[in-house]
Amino acid sequence: MNSQNRIAIVTGASRGIGAAIAQRLAADGHTVVINYAGNAADAERLAATIEKAGGHAISAQADVSDPNAVTRLFDAAEAAFGGVDVLVNNAGIMKLSSIAESDDALFDSQIAINLKGTFNAMRLAARRLRDGGRIVNLSTSVVGLKLENYSVYAATKAAVETLTAIASKELRGRSITVNAIAPGPTATDLFLNGKSPELIERLSRMNPLERLGTPADIANAVAFLVGPDGGWINGQVLRANGGMI
Repeated sequence: MNSQNRIAIVTGASRGIGAAIAQRLAADGHTVVINYAGNAADAERLAATIEKAGGHAISAQADVSDPNAVTRLFDAAEAAFGGVDVLVNNAGIMKLSSIAESDDALFDSQIAINLKGTFNAMRLAARRLRDGGRIVNLSTSVVGLKLENYSVYAATKAAVETLTAIASKELRGRSITVNAIAPGPTATDLFLNGKSPELIERLSRMNPLERLGTPADIANAVAFLVGPDGGWINGQVLRANGGMI
């Protein structure tokens, strides 16, 4: 198995970690479907950047919390390229609050996107991914760290890890691997938004390498799992966090 002529859907790929994953997979030879919910300009700009670099990419709008929209996303990929080989479930939101102060909107929105959105795409991938494919879900190292104020976010990702392990067994016989990447603190807008410089510095030093991760660090880990060298890794959670936990 190599990456040439393989079709990869990356959800939430218009910026941040998702954009880095899309660029890395395209550089490795995948044709990439750049999914976005509302940021069309960034998604189209990324597709143009990939094409200019000699890769192949299109952008495709879908709110992953809507199962009908996810069906349309797979339909678009299959209509354009004939099938789907790789799904990277990257789309997600993070809203921080103590349990006591969390309102229903904070809870419901993260369940809808982080958990139901991942489930929606995994369900379609289980039915429609070509044999020999790859599924990679995005979790978080906070599942292990259990930091204050991350409870709902971490809970959605813990559920994603469980879905990952079970799906890897349910897809027996099709040579499809299902794994998760659990980043530590990574320098993206999603992570940096609302945090003081002091907190960012403290989180940067929590791992032995004493820096934040970069989107490229996470993209490299995904590239390993979906590439030819990752074919024997299945049902696992890879904590890409510099040794934090």
